[in-house]
Parts: sequence; C-alpha cells; structure tokens
Amino acid sequence: MVEEKVILVNEFDEQIGLMSKLEAHEKAVLHRAFSVFVFNDKNELMLQQRALSKYHSPGLWTNTCCSHQRNGETNLQAGKRRLQEEMGFVTTLEEKTSFIYKAPFDNGLTEHELDHIMVGYFEDAPVINKDEVEAWKWMSLEDVKKDIELQPELYTAWFKIIFDKFYEFINVNNESNS
Repeated sequence: MVEEKVILVNEFDEQIGLMSKLEAHEKAVLHRAFSVFVFNDKNELMLQQRALSKYHSPGLWTNTCCSHQRNGETNLQAGKRRLQEEMGFVTTLEEKTSFIYKAPFDNGLTEHELDHIMVGYFEDAPVINKDEVEAWKWMSLEDVKKDIELQPELYTAWFKIIFDKFYEFINVNNESNS
C-alpha cells in the first residue's frame, strides 16, 4: 500500500511540498484539507461518527466527511472521492470558504490544516465504509449547535471550530436546494 501524502501549503494555500500524513500530524505542519457538509431537503445535516479504529478522534461525531486532497486533485474532486469512499455516494459539491486551524490531540498528534468547507445535498441513506465510519445520522443545525454546547467532548475539534466561526457558510436554510 502506498503511503498517503498530504499537500503542504503556506497561509495563502500555495503548495510548498508533500509529506506523509502521519509525519505532518506529528510535526504539526500546515497542510491542505477539506470538510464536506451534506444536507437533505429538510435542511438536516448528515453527521458521521468516526470509526473507532481511527488514529485520532475515534468515535467522535463530525461533518459528513473530511480528509486531505491528493497531489494534483482539486478540492471538489477530493471531496467527491472521499464522500464516495467513506459514505458510499457522490453528489454535487460547492466550495463555501476556507480557514486555518491548529488542534493538538491527546495522542501527541496535531491537526494544522487549511480546511476547505464544501456543501452538497443528498436525500438517501449512505452506504458507510465501516473502516472509516462507525455510524451516521441526520440532525438539524439547531440541534447540532445545542448538542455541541451540552456535550462538546462528543465532537471533533474542526467540527466545533466550523460551527463556532463559520456557521453562516454551512447554514443553507435560506438558499435553494438545487
């Protein structure tokens, strides 16, 4: 199996190199990533619970899927690829914004990512990859927001940051679902 590499970037999202995913997380090097938020026609967000075997944030709830772009892959191509790999479906995605965050984990690894937020729509049940996803559910954004306030330990670091700082980009309540 080929070792997965992440795209190292500067704060302007300009590629400056490649590094193994684990090494980038060990050294807390800034790299490109994405977070996909998929909604249904009731404006409910599809959440996933990360597989218990994940090397960081196992069993935590988060957005529909997230990962890292591969070298030469656009953000949207990466989002669609990973949505298929983790959740078993593909849908049209739209980029909304991006931000940089840094979050250390208990296991000594650190996420330091320039995260691209994408939104899409889907109505059916996913066919989850059990190596990646433990469970999934639909929740309204209001219920997610309340639950994060009550039980923040159940959610991933990046998901909480997005909800805190970029809520207006994922709250598609007033937009058409086309």
